[in-house]
Amino acid sequence: MTLLGFLDYAGVAVFAATGALAASRKQLDFIGFMFLAAVTGIGGGTLRDLVLGRAPVFWVLNPTYILVCVSVAVLVFFTAHLFESRYRLLIWLDAIGLSAYCVMGAAKGLAATGSPTVAIVTGTLTATFGGILRDLLAGEPSVLLRPEVYITCALAGACVFTAANAMSFPLYAASAAGVTTAFAIRSGALIFGWTFPRYRTRPGRPPEDVL
Repeated sequence: MTLLGFLDYAGVAVFAATGALAASRKQLDFIGFMFLAAVTGIGGGTLRDLVLGRAPVFWVLNPTYILVCVSVAVLVFFTAHLFESRYRLLIWLDAIGLSAYCVMGAAKGLAATGSPTVAIVTGTLTATFGGILRDLLAGEPSVLLRPEVYITCALAGACVFTAANAMSFPLYAASAAGVTTAFAIRSGALIFGWTFPRYRTRPGRPPEDVL
């Protein structure tokens, strides 16, 4: 298996685990576990392939990805109760999946178009969309709306990988740099609460003043 192939399966498996953990927090049945695991595991990659105009999408060409999601769902279904804080585990697994998938998505975007800009966009989308879908469907607080940085981590990882690739770094070095960057920033955000300044609005004008 190639390095990018490993990152692809790893990203799917880890995101599928976060989907299954979300199902465990909602005490869903086994079908709910499989559904959330699959949606989270393949959601980001599906959006990436649709954006790149690749049809059929990756899991249709290779159904092994679905089997990975189902296998992870089975594993989590029987082991989730062993973890004291499943939400904390979910957040950290999400950080790992985001780190792997931002590089994988950037690599596929670069291979399909040769454009660094597209690579960065597809890397960011691939790494974040599955987690956003998971939280939306499970009714969990969205990682997108958490105070600490999230999308920025995927964006930084994709940028570092793309820049390293442009400078002719070996694939393993470029991939390691991208994954490490994304995970380091996300870890710092979770541990130290790194955030960007928020928008502070002034009170709106009364309608009669506007009219």
